[in-house]
Amino acid sequence: MEKKKTYMLFNMPWYYFAVFGALVLLATYFGVLPEGMAGCFAFMIVVGTILFEIGEHAPIIRSYLGGGAIVVLFGVALLNYFNLLPAATKLADGTTQYNMFAHLDLVGNIRKFFRPTGAFLDFYIAALITGSILGMNRKLLIKAAARYFPAILGAVIVSFGLTTLVGTLMGFGTVKSLLLIALPIMGGGMGAGAVPLSKIFESAGTMTASEAISIMTPAVAIGNAISIVIAGILSKVLKGNMNGKGQLMQAGVTDPSELAISPEMQKKRDAVNVGKMGVGLLVSCSFFAFGYIVAKCWNMLVPAVSIHAYAWMIITVAICKIFNLLPEDIEIACYQWFQFIMKNLTTTLLFGIGLCYLDLNTVIKSFSVTYLVLCLVACGGAFVGAAFIGHLVGFYPLEAGITAGLCMANMGGTGDVAVLSAADRMELMPFAQISSRLGGAIILVIGSLMLSVMGALL
Repeated sequence: MEKKKTYMLFNMPWYYFAVFGALVLLATYFGVLPEGMAGCFAFMIVVGTILFEIGEHAPIIRSYLGGGAIVVLFGVALLNYFNLLPAATKLADGTTQYNMFAHLDLVGNIRKFFRPTGAFLDFYIAALITGSILGMNRKLLIKAAARYFPAILGAVIVSFGLTTLVGTLMGFGTVKSLLLIALPIMGGGMGAGAVPLSKIFESAGTMTASEAISIMTPAVAIGNAISIVIAGILSKVLKGNMNGKGQLMQAGVTDPSELAISPEMQKKRDAVNVGKMGVGLLVSCSFFAFGYIVAKCWNMLVPAVSIHAYAWMIITVAICKIFNLLPEDIEIACYQWFQFIMKNLTTTLLFGIGLCYLDLNTVIKSFSVTYLVLCLVACGGAFVGAAFIGHLVGFYPLEAGITAGLCMANMGGTGDVAVLSAADRMELMPFAQISSRLGGAIILVIGSLMLSVMGALL
């Protein structure tokens, strides 16, 4: 008789995970969990894994709403909203008030390495960008990059056009719909989108930066949530020639053998080497640092147009891949490090995003039928425009719509992880980051031009 497989949680038999999980939860709610990353990571892994498994086995959520990724994001946000996670508040008299018997500020401890610097997010995305680009087929990268920016442009045009049209018809206002909903949603998130846009609003004399950010933040938050849900639904619904199953380029555009990794290379990748993963860690962090060097030099030379370090990192890694500037061993090392991070720490990252970036209060306060419809139209238009143009230039419509469309409409790096997780397409992270970073920089330029022409009409 065939031996029944043991149910696995976090790559171990469920009963071992249950023992370790119980220890972590007991330490947490007794208030003795270590305050550093060791304690925080243990809690995030345990709770993130449990929530992920719930999402992966909930029929409707699993099939149409993104499965585990959605449940981790919104589940953690709900736990925080209802004060079910140990947290502390500093009172006016200098004392500390805890929200439960466990005298532990778990929420504050986690936020220390998630906000405001986003240290762990940067660490995660650096590994993903470096490993996924260096792990791509070189010919595929060359063919895809030249076709990608038209897809982004299609996303922006259709999103802006549909949002303006629907906003006018619903009485929200033509210019208001365009500048206060479509523009921030397509702007690359908060730090690289809504915040600099608010300063552009202020410099144009339209409104103060604080007024602008308070109006745009709900649009960005709701647009991010809608993008995640759309990605989860459409990745399950769209079939056939619409769905590349994680491949961006259509096989008919070029010889299928050019799009695949050779069996010999895959065999080398599968031969996991712990030392090589250390090389991948160093190289990915070095590329990340170099991105900041280039970004600083660029901002000194061209201060009017700020381009994020992620964008320069993508360009640098892509150049190294296209021109074969790195030996094969280093490319394999970066790929293995990327695989380790993605397979073991994605739910941990989603936990942090749900806790630190998904603000349910903002979403609830801003909820109205008109506002929700316009956010939905902006995100839907981004997907449709990118999918249509992407199809014309040789991409699979679903993958083009997700990366060049929805990853323009989400909240930057955090949104990219959530959207690609919901669609189960994490290997498309380099293209998602092009949308969020280079695409976001383009939106800032467009926003400056729009405000100079239409700002007085708000």
